Amino acid sequence: MESKYLINGNGNGNSNVNGNTSLTSNFAAKRKLEPMKEQNCLKKPNYSPINNKNLLANKRSCIDQERKALPVYHCRQRILKELEANETLLIMGETGSGKTTQIPQFLLQAGYANSGIIGITQPRRVAAITIAKRVAQELASNVGDTVGYTVRFEDATTERTRIRYLTDGILLREAIADRLLRRYSVIMLDEAHERTVNADLLFGIVKEAQHERRKYKLAKLKLVITSATMDIDHFGRYFNVKGMYLEGRTHPVRVLHTKEPHEDYIHAALVTLFDIHRHEPINHDVLIFLTGQEEIEALAQQIRQLARINNSGPSDVRVFTLYAQLAQSKQLECFLPVPANTRKIVLATNIAETSITIPGIRCVIDCGYVKEKSFNASSGLDLLKTVRISQAQAWQRSGRAGRDAPGICYRIYTKATMEKFRLAAQPEILRANLTATVLQLLALGIDCASFDFIDKPPAEGVESAYKALEQLGAIKAGSITTTGRWMAQFPLDPRYAKLLLAAPTFGCMEEMLSLVAALSSDNVFIGHTDKSDLATLAHAKFQSKHGDHLTLLNVFSTFQKTEKPKIWCHDNFLNIRNLNYARNVRNQLAEISSKLNLALNSCGDNTDAVKKCLLTGLFDNIALLQKEGHYLTLSGRVKAKIHPSSVLHGKYKPQCLIFTELVQTEHNFLRQVTEISIDWIEEIVPSIKCILK
Repeated sequence: MESKYLINGNGNGNSNVNGNTSLTSNFAAKRKLEPMKEQNCLKKPNYSPINNKNLLANKRSCIDQERKALPVYHCRQRILKELEANETLLIMGETGSGKTTQIPQFLLQAGYANSGIIGITQPRRVAAITIAKRVAQELASNVGDTVGYTVRFEDATTERTRIRYLTDGILLREAIADRLLRRYSVIMLDEAHERTVNADLLFGIVKEAQHERRKYKLAKLKLVITSATMDIDHFGRYFNVKGMYLEGRTHPVRVLHTKEPHEDYIHAALVTLFDIHRHEPINHDVLIFLTGQEEIEALAQQIRQLARINNSGPSDVRVFTLYAQLAQSKQLECFLPVPANTRKIVLATNIAETSITIPGIRCVIDCGYVKEKSFNASSGLDLLKTVRISQAQAWQRSGRAGRDAPGICYRIYTKATMEKFRLAAQPEILRANLTATVLQLLALGIDCASFDFIDKPPAEGVESAYKALEQLGAIKAGSITTTGRWMAQFPLDPRYAKLLLAAPTFGCMEEMLSLVAALSSDNVFIGHTDKSDLATLAHAKFQSKHGDHLTLLNVFSTFQKTEKPKIWCHDNFLNIRNLNYARNVRNQLAEISSKLNLALNSCGDNTDAVKKCLLTGLFDNIALLQKEGHYLTLSGRVKAKIHPSSVLHGKYKPQCLIFTELVQTEHNFLRQVTEISIDWIEEIVPSIKCILK
């Protein structure tokens, strides 16, 4: 395979670009390239046997050298002085400056942990875990002692923990129990530029907690906001503070663009990878950015197959995948060293854009796309589209090649194309379904109309959320009900939480716990192209004539009972990672249900009980068959077809069905559908009977 289409980013064959060039006008002029010689301690470990004592001493010395080489290390006094004078501090620091690992240690040494915990939020669990492990290593302690982390399904902290890394979702749930966040002395909201819904809510909640603590003369809550590419002026106006700029130490990154656009970016990435494998040193590991699990797993399989038959490369390769739904243990595998004379290749979503550093990466291949979810409040359509990344994301991605040493970023798009990218990603709160967000705020005792959003969500989206919550019984006359408070206890879409609250009434709590857990995971079915007939035959064993929900329940229930799940999943073409994830979710949901004293009953073979229960939460997702052969949704009056992945696709069409989601690709499709009786609608959800007439 030859890669003849790659040229240098500026067309002159000599483009050394800092991996995180800022898009903020106030700071762009201050950026300088600071090429540094690679330190010996950053090289891949030598596996020759040496004395353990010397090894530990060398490792300690290496870590100390790395810390002292970080730009933030020399700004310690200035940071502490600014934080002493101000309650809130904005720090814009380039990738590689050391802000995420070092600032919490500065705060610990300055005594901020004496009166509370230092909490650092991360948008993703893998970042929280890996950074906590690194900081614990730097402090020569075990994870769970001075430094710990808390992510979904795992709490690696103790009473001794003073520095706590956690996902923003975990901190948001803690705020429901204590709006003043009394256990914290400092909160550091990292990667602020990602602008997730949870992060946007935390900006307002922590800001209010600071105000309330001052009002009641409680211990001050210090807030540190950090990012590589945030709009510092926008954040500065919101928090009424000035920002600090922290110059980075990212090694120079040579940026290459394609000469012409490539529609098949996956093939272009594959060609580029093997060109790198043929010409770059074997210790130059590769990170490839793709859009999602299916793309990643398919390309990983291709690379493994080609690596076995392709003799052009100097040696072997080891392929790793990294995406949100991947089992935690699997996510962490890409951080481990590979054997000598082996190239590490990591295929990742935008999960690898920020915070985490994968050792050895010198080459980045950027496809230029990301999967972005948006919600249309009027139609109820959830759109999961593959869209172009922003310019800020492009620079973040290229910066991954310059963390350890000088690197190269291969962009599978032209320079002219990049100039058309939006400057920064649109905040998630402006395009998301706000039902869960509004419920969380109401559980906090906050009205959306009065909440201090950094960017106010669209009024139509808020109104749609209030309407949905009222139909679910979570609110009444704008105020949260007891049912709503119980729903807020579950880390779920409010519709799924309602299913669990209603399940004991229908006598199907065991079944609904399993089904909701499975629905919360990614697709459990694997369809091998070279073994499609075998996969179809294996999946047919679980199919229910009633539809996809009961089919999924059959799969998960059988998985729970099997003694050798790995072999069973392989034989039945099922994704063990996603099923294990669902099992973890189920355990957590069962624990919450027990605390709420919900009866744990089972309906056995009574499938009608499960289908009726589904109506209590998914009543907004009903579709009726039309004479023309398509379906029409009751909510939004959208024309749609049954998705090809459904067990009902190509078979008889039920007069009335319920679906999990409505997605738009080339057509409007109803995903995960189940047949229901139209008579049940008036019985279970009388409020929508008028729509049927």
